[in-house]
Amino acid sequence: MKVSTERKIMRWIHIVLSFPIVGYIYEPVAGKPNAAFAATQFVFVPIVILSGLWMWKGQDVRKWLKRSGHKQR
Repeated sequence: MKVSTERKIMRWIHIVLSFPIVGYIYEPVAGKPNAAFAATQFVFVPIVILSGLWMWKGQDVRKWLKRSGHKQR
């Protein structure tokens, strides 16, 4: 997969999964079910954090993996 395609996919994942987080933050407290809290806390937030980190430092991770893979052979 090309790097530009991967970046577009990660960007859209990051944007789309941020909407439930924003909705959860700005929803009235009385209307929040526990399932929404669990989904937001354990699914959406970690995926958004990981996708953001991958967009930020993914090229460095790829370089590190490429270098460490050549040393082992």
